[in-house]
Parts: sequence; C-alpha cells; structure tokens
Amino acid sequence: MDEDERTPHPLAAARIMCGLNRVEFAKAVCDAARRHGLRSGVDKARVRKWEVNGVRPDAVSQTYIAEVLGVPASDVDPAAWPAWLPRVDKGVVPLGPANIVPALREALRTMDRRTLLSAISGSALVLLAGSWADTEPAALAAVPHRPEAAVGEDAVAVLEETSARLNALATAQRQHIAPLYDAHLTHITDLIDEQRFSRPLEIRLHKLAASLSQSVAWIRFDHGQHGDAARYWIAGLHNAHASHDRDMGAALLSDLAYQASWQDDPATAAGILTKALTRTTHPAASSLLHLRLARAQAALGERRATLRSLHTAERLLSKPAGDTPAWCSWMSDADLAVDSGRCLLDLGDTTQAHSLIAQGQTLLPTSRDKTRGIFLAYRAQGHLTRREPEAAAADALQALRLAERIGAPRCVQLVRDLVPAFTSYQTADGVPELLHAVPKRAWKRSCRSR
Repeated sequence: MDEDERTPHPLAAARIMCGLNRVEFAKAVCDAARRHGLRSGVDKARVRKWEVNGVRPDAVSQTYIAEVLGVPASDVDPAAWPAWLPRVDKGVVPLGPANIVPALREALRTMDRRTLLSAISGSALVLLAGSWADTEPAALAAVPHRPEAAVGEDAVAVLEETSARLNALATAQRQHIAPLYDAHLTHITDLIDEQRFSRPLEIRLHKLAASLSQSVAWIRFDHGQHGDAARYWIAGLHNAHASHDRDMGAALLSDLAYQASWQDDPATAAGILTKALTRTTHPAASSLLHLRLARAQAALGERRATLRSLHTAERLLSKPAGDTPAWCSWMSDADLAVDSGRCLLDLGDTTQAHSLIAQGQTLLPTSRDKTRGIFLAYRAQGHLTRREPEAAAADALQALRLAERIGAPRCVQLVRDLVPAFTSYQTADGVPELLHAVPKRAWKRSCRSR
C-alpha cells in the first residue's frame, strides 16, 4: 500500500467515496470545465499533487472539484482548502457521555449533501451492541439550574406532545411532513447540547431524542436510505443509554438487526440480537427480539434454533406484564403468525408457512396498512412457492397498490423482487396485469440482483 493511501488527503477520501480513481476524477474535472465552455489541463499527475504533495488547486479548479463532488458553489472557499471539502463519514460513534450529542449531529448531518456516507460494517454494529450490553450507563453530570436561562417543565411538555403526535402518524401521512421530524429532532439536540435544564428534564429530553431518532430512522429505511437510517438508530441508542432505558436501547439495536436481515446479512442480525437480548426486560420487548432473531436464524438455515426462538417469542407475548413500551405496543398475534410463517417458508415448510401467513393477515388490524402490504407480499411469495401464480399475482398487485397509495417504497420493492418469479407464468390470470403495473426496467433490475 502506498504511503499516501494509508493516510488519505480529504480530497482522496472524497474521491474514493465517489468510486473514482485519479484518472477518472481528472476526466470529471475536465468535463466540469467543458460544461462551462472552458478547458482544464487537470490530469492524473495533477490530482496526485493535490492529494499527496499538498499542492493547492487554483480557485477555478476548486469550483470544478466542487461540481464533481456535488458541493454547492456557495460552499467553496478557495482560501480554506481543503477544509470546505465534504467530510467522509466513518460510521459508528462509540457509546459514552461525551458522544451523545456528536452521535445526534452525525445522524442529522445526513441531511447535508456534502456528507459522503460510507457503509457501516456488520462487525462494527455487533461490536456496538456488545458495548451497549456490557456497559452500565454512566451517571450524567448534574446540571446547575439557572432560572434565567433554563428549559422549563412546560417547554419540555410541549416537545413531548409534539413528538407523540409525530410518532403516532400513519405512514401515509408521514410522507407529507417528513422534514418536520428532522427539524424537531434538531431542536431537541440543540437543547441537549446547551445543557440548560434540571436533571429530571435532562432524562426526558434524552428519551425524546431516542424515540424521535427511531421514527426518523424508519422513515429513512422505508425509503431505502439505509446509511442514514443506521445513523439515526445509533443516535437513538446513545440517548436511550443516557436515560437508562434498557428496553429502548434493545429496540434500537433490534431495528439495526432488522435492517441487516433486510439487506441479506442475517449473521449480523443474529449477532446484534444475541447481545441485545441480554439486557431486554419487558416480555413484549423480548418477544419481538426473539421473533426477529428467529427470522435471522431461519435465513441462516438453523432450524432448531429458529423453532426455539419462535417458541420463546410466543411464550413471552402471552405473558402478563405491566405497561408495554410504546415502541413495541403494536406487537400482536398477527405479527407472530406472519413472521413465524416467513421463518418456516425459509426453512422449506411451505404448507404450514402459508397457513400461518394467511392467519396473521386475517388478525391484522385495519389501521396498519404498511404492515398489511408487507404481509400481502409475504403471502404472495408463499403462493409462488406452492405454484399458485393466480393467487400470488392477486396478493402482489394488492400489496403494490396499497404501498403506492400510502407512500411505502420498501413494500413496493418487496413486490418488485417477486416479479422475476412470475415471468414463467405470464399467461396465468392476473400475472399480465401485475407485470404491467411494475415498470419493466424495475423488474429487470430485480432479475439481475437475485
């Protein structure tokens, strides 16, 4: 490895994150100049001088560099080179009292187009889960109460009420006001950073930041913005840890695990959930985590472990307990039935799987449209496994239309991923209508990705 590659210049880091080598980057700079009716003599050697020898590009070249990296021209400060270059995100912010606000800032920076997000490795997430499980939340320093500037009870109550209303919105409505979630979390982050509150209010602000981070993460995840979603879940974990809320911390780790399973990385999901379960306390919370662990184990082909986790999830869900945490209050027999069926589908038990998925679909409350769409996609997959293309097409088309109506791109993608399996049944009832509803370019991409 070259010396300059071990400690890359900010320009090199940004270039690499864009997937460009020096030759390609030089060509992109020249193309930017050409779009402005000018010429640039930048080549591979010149780029290396900028990155290795500390040579400062002239002001005009810096504007072209900014254009290649997607940085607004107004952000370019030639005299401040290379400080204005986009920061390359490294991922996980370690747990600790000093990192609570930085973790939130890290997530909120995903709104800034100048941040180039790198993927967070599965091993880093499992290590984070282990750190959370093995570390007792540190006592937060007592904050002197300053009446002339302090955040009061009434202000925090308004923030809590606003957060509760935002978190309660259905998926179909969240899509219309998504920026409000970010703005509200930004304000709460600023208040935490200023430290002008009593200790009880500090705890409440951290709880607010944790629950709102979770909501924002799910919005990002549903729209396929996986790097952004992970950073919001991590920020939420920091705040749950600061407020000594172990179940909420387990919830956020469970969401990271769910994302890993969704991205076909069940080993990471299982690793995270195994750590998270060591500190989960409420039966309903533990039930959800065991159910998600079963999904990961089924994907790994671990039949005995899967059945054991499903049994534990069922036993815990029926166990009497006190107030259920809001983040898992939706967990029901419908979810247990469908996810159990999905596990059995992965294990090859198609008949029982199909029966459980259909049962869960029947039990699901009418208010949970996004979940209904996902369940329909699962049921369509079950029909395909049983060579029932007509029923599969009907479920898939219903799921697609529902997802498009409520603005749930993740559910739309589930249906698109199923479409290649329909191509051998193009004369079956309902299949042509489904293939017509999904743009051909979309299901061709799905064919290549399977």
